[in-house]
Amino acid sequence: MWLANGRALPGTAADEAPTVERVIAAYWRHAKTVYRTTDGSPSSELACIRLAISPLRRFYGDWPAADFGPRALVELRDAVCAEPTRFGKPPSRSTVNGYVRRIKAVFKWAVARELVPPSVHHGLATVDGLRRGRSAARETPPVHPVERKHVDKVVRRVSPEVGAMIELMWLTGMRVGEVVQMRLADIHRGEHWEYRPAHHKTQHIGRERVVPLGPKARQVLAPFLKADPAAFLFVPAQAEVRRHAERHLAAEAPLGEERLARRRSSNRRRAPGDRYTPDSVRRAITRACADAKIPHWSPHQLRHAAATRFRREGNLEAARVLLGHSSPVVTEQHYAEVDRLKARRLMARMG
Repeated sequence: MWLANGRALPGTAADEAPTVERVIAAYWRHAKTVYRTTDGSPSSELACIRLAISPLRRFYGDWPAADFGPRALVELRDAVCAEPTRFGKPPSRSTVNGYVRRIKAVFKWAVARELVPPSVHHGLATVDGLRRGRSAARETPPVHPVERKHVDKVVRRVSPEVGAMIELMWLTGMRVGEVVQMRLADIHRGEHWEYRPAHHKTQHIGRERVVPLGPKARQVLAPFLKADPAAFLFVPAQAEVRRHAERHLAAEAPLGEERLARRRSSNRRRAPGDRYTPDSVRRAITRACADAKIPHWSPHQLRHAAATRFRREGNLEAARVLLGHSSPVVTEQHYAEVDRLKARRLMARMG
């Protein structure tokens, strides 16, 4: 009862009228326990929850939780739609819908712990998600496959480690979060190579993710296979050492104050980690796109490009298995480029 009551004794003033901030604090303690990977590290969902509850706490933290209803949620949603993020733009419609969905989950959890009356969650459930073209929220363009010529230009401008990860995503359709955690221990090497990520998107619902690795993927991996099976294959520290060595050979040794300034600057930099993160791969691609003066593309577009090839060369079921989708409907909804291409060819021939 003490834990369910937000670490307060029953019968106190806090128990009689918990505020939104108190409900958030109790839910956050719960979320930090539940949303973890198998090795105990926080999952990506925890960061999404933090972003969702931050405006809720800022705008309505001192409100009685029992008074937070549909109108308050709609007003909060509208405020979030107009508020710029740290990147200078307001969040997209899909992001706002994700915030609203997670805020509803907070109060659903609070109802189950009898912190708020059931009518609160029932009221919030009536708030629908924003629809495309029918709200003031920022719309994002649909994700299209990246062109191979743009991939080649980026691969030439990034480190060998990042270049290898880009090639693997292009060949296999892996998510960027799956490729950065590759280890020899997770790769079954027999007649057919298979990679089973230690952590993946659908792990929490008991699904297994298996990525077949063909001859081209094996060739990309070959220079990075390590003797230690538990070590990550792609390590940013190695790329950093190589980059400094190349700069040292290509440039003249700095003198005097310039040399001291560079040394101070390098001392302030954060040491590279034991593996890349999805964000570090995205940043490397962004910098390379700007350097090559080509349209910016994201790692997810590599997955779309692979999915398009899978659909074109194989069939819907084969594409579903290779992409790790639970249903062919998901594959068909998100990767319909091949169907549109077939429709254009048919109309060119018959229309």
